[in-house]
Amino acid sequence: MTSATRQQSHQLDTINRRLPVVILAMVIGSALLLLALASFQWLSPEVDREFRARGIANTTSVETIPAERGMIYDRDGEPLAFNQIEYRFGVSPNLVTDPALVARELALILDLDEFDIYRKITNTTSSWVSITDNGPVSAEIGQEVLDNEALTLATTKDRVWRRFYPQGTLASQILGFTIDENATGAMGLEAYYNDELAGRAIDEIISTVPLYAPEAVDEVRQEGMDLVLTIDRDLQFLVESRLAQYVADNSADSGTIIVMESRTGDILAMASYPTFDPNNFVSEDAELLTTPAITDAYEPGSIFKILTVAAALESGTVDENWTYNDTGELQAASIVVRNWNEQAYGVRNATDVLVNSLNIGVATMAMEMGPDLFYQALRRFGVGALTRIDVSGEASGLLKEPGDSDWSESDLLTNSFGQGLSVTPIQMITAANAIANDGLMMQPRIVQQRIAGDIVQNIEPVVLRRVIGVDTAHMVRDMMVQVVQDPNGANQAAVPGYSIAGKTGTAQIPNAVGYESGTSIAGFIGFFPADDPRVTVLIRLDRPAGYWGSRTAAPAFSDLAEQLVLYLGIPEDSVRLNLAAQGGQTSTVR
Repeated sequence: MTSATRQQSHQLDTINRRLPVVILAMVIGSALLLLALASFQWLSPEVDREFRARGIANTTSVETIPAERGMIYDRDGEPLAFNQIEYRFGVSPNLVTDPALVARELALILDLDEFDIYRKITNTTSSWVSITDNGPVSAEIGQEVLDNEALTLATTKDRVWRRFYPQGTLASQILGFTIDENATGAMGLEAYYNDELAGRAIDEIISTVPLYAPEAVDEVRQEGMDLVLTIDRDLQFLVESRLAQYVADNSADSGTIIVMESRTGDILAMASYPTFDPNNFVSEDAELLTTPAITDAYEPGSIFKILTVAAALESGTVDENWTYNDTGELQAASIVVRNWNEQAYGVRNATDVLVNSLNIGVATMAMEMGPDLFYQALRRFGVGALTRIDVSGEASGLLKEPGDSDWSESDLLTNSFGQGLSVTPIQMITAANAIANDGLMMQPRIVQQRIAGDIVQNIEPVVLRRVIGVDTAHMVRDMMVQVVQDPNGANQAAVPGYSIAGKTGTAQIPNAVGYESGTSIAGFIGFFPADDPRVTVLIRLDRPAGYWGSRTAAPAFSDLAEQLVLYLGIPEDSVRLNLAAQGGQTSTVR
């Protein structure tokens, strides 16, 4: 065997000896690699999620698809609040091949600075930059961006809904407005029903890589619920325009009117002046962004006397034979009560007390009832308690009672004629409406239907409780008719051909040391037709030049009532009673 052959044989032996070792090493290495791969998929789920998340982030973007906020309609289906779609735009710089072109096209469409856009695109390491920093753009402008082929790949969009109120200032204090990019309700119905109106948005994964389809998101977008109101748009416009005129004619600071359907408690119109535009609420005075009809508590003055008289009659303390001797002064509980004109009236009955608006008369009734019966009656009328009307921000007013640290015996007297306590306009009309509605207090409401897709939920009128008996309600009603018929009193509230039940009020305005001098809150509350009420109306004028409710609020009531009987189709009493006798329809109130 030659040396060459021996060398080859030696090399072959060496290879044969080492081969198993090499094979074993390769097998072990392969096994380790397989184990490592397995650990990524099965042994380390957090690592797997991280790598998947990185992959998704590099190939997709997330677009929030907002739920469309529910619409708000008046009772006849006229839109009072709906939505307009708008867009926010951004750019993914890593997908831009021609920054100058993209900047130029976006600047032309969005009316922005071209160099500023170019700088944003080129001077960043971010994977996305916002272009519409000053707020979303309209759907029309947004569509121009979406249709521009030069911007298709690099531009991303977010769809947002902007709340729009097509009637402008109309019913703004009822509707309220929305804030922030989520269109969150800030006041009024928008706040009270925010959860129902808002619906539910979803996040949709959008591919940023051609031919890549991301996994579908298993979520369902839930649109907001629509609301149908008890408010009549045309009647609301009538009330708002007349109120502005009454405020101007009487040189008043402000005013409020509520029109309630007597049998149901439905609010047909509710307005305060001055008001605001919910489409531009940011530019408005913050003090205007309220609903005074439910938030502004005040001492109601003499219109409150109808509740005291009703309470006295219901308790049995006063009846049709009751009288007292009005000497012009009542000294009790360390105070002296006088009538509004500081006159004495002699022997008077309960009807005279309302017709002449006698402070001494109602104070005498309250004393004869005593604190327990008097304040029990006021609680039944809802004084000092929320009506729970479905509008955000309601105030409860103030009623001190025996046992409270700040109550005194003199409060019994002053409360009887509407001083030393406070109510909101909605509380006052809800209480007075119980007299119009045969003693039944109705829940005041603004929404009569909620609509979710094909499902319509009707909200029926709600009786809160019986406050007084039918006979008591009719007795007080008849007294209120005589108030309006009195030639020396509130006859300026009369409407020819119609029986009106009403009461004036001239309330002093409290301050830190007592009451303001020479100023008042003038009010009138009434319902008609008196024997079969269709609507109850409250008018409040703040600091009118004429001071007295009989000279300011009463004529305003008469003017408005003349408009209401025409709009609501309420016949004159003679026609109505004749139709009723023949079994015909007496009204077209909607």
